[in-house]
Amino acid sequence: MRTTTRLRAAVAVAVEDGRDQCEVAAAHRVSWPTVQHAVVIHAAAALVVEPEPTSVLGMDETRFGRPRWLPDGQHEDGRVRWRRTDPWETGFVDITGEQALLGQVDGRTSAAVQAWLAARTCEFRAAVEVVVIDPHAGYAAAVRAALPEARIAVDHFHLVMLANKAVTAVRQRVTRDLLGRRGRKVDPAWANRRLLLRGRERLSPAALARMWNGCVDHDPSGQILSAWIAKEELRALCATAAVGGPSDDIRRRLWAFYRWCANAQIPELTTLAETIETWWPAIEVFLTTGITNARTEGTIRLIKQVKRAACGFRNWDNYRRRVRLHCTRHTRRLSARNPTVPT
Repeated sequence: MRTTTRLRAAVAVAVEDGRDQCEVAAAHRVSWPTVQHAVVIHAAAALVVEPEPTSVLGMDETRFGRPRWLPDGQHEDGRVRWRRTDPWETGFVDITGEQALLGQVDGRTSAAVQAWLAARTCEFRAAVEVVVIDPHAGYAAAVRAALPEARIAVDHFHLVMLANKAVTAVRQRVTRDLLGRRGRKVDPAWANRRLLLRGRERLSPAALARMWNGCVDHDPSGQILSAWIAKEELRALCATAAVGGPSDDIRRRLWAFYRWCANAQIPELTTLAETIETWWPAIEVFLTTGITNARTEGTIRLIKQVKRAACGFRNWDNYRRRVRLHCTRHTRRLSARNPTVPT
């Protein structure tokens, strides 16, 4: 512990910037416990316990590690009872402010999210106007119970992802029905699988013709092409959010999407349309406000970077401390990225 204040601050800031503690300890020629002690002290002074109120709250889950089985008492006959741990963790992000990651809670269940929201102050809960989530029934139930006045929004990212999954499911099923096996490189449907998932405006004329002709010539049922058109209709519906979500455009695009899915009579498209109908109030909030969960997804990316740099975590406290240090800063330190040699 015979270290200077400047050295302890240097190693704590290095870990805060996303570097591994073992690598920081080796670079500064100190032990790992010395770095850990400096990080704990720095986190206690830098991190706030209670977040400030925010008008838009984002929620998403990230995986801590692999599920584990832990002993949980014994049965009446003396056998050990085992309990499966939940490897997921839910993060809460400030969408419109500068607080970034507000907190984390074990699991991704409705009870866990509702408990975290109930532990916040009355001012915090009253200030939340919109909560942005992915199509997760547990999250929606928790928000309705803990924040009855807040509106729920589901952005276009998860909707397009559901549409792409439907296209992939149709392609795989049609290939198995026609060929009796899964797709191979020699199959045009498999060779064009990436083009089917790409947006229409991002396809060159040659790529569009290759994808279209491949579906027409090698899929007599036309289901793959119908699924691709349904995906584009949903993307056109989501694109109305870029212009403020006019009610006339929303109704017209929604009717076109429902009509195409109903006329196609494809099970995957029927399921997709039912999902859109179930989550339509939350989707309409996104279309009219344009609020997305992009900042939450960016925070999840930072969390994965911290886990990758540390090669995984085994201690929950160290994991949350490192994650919050890296994701909760108001301004990021860019000194390490600045060039040291003039160009």
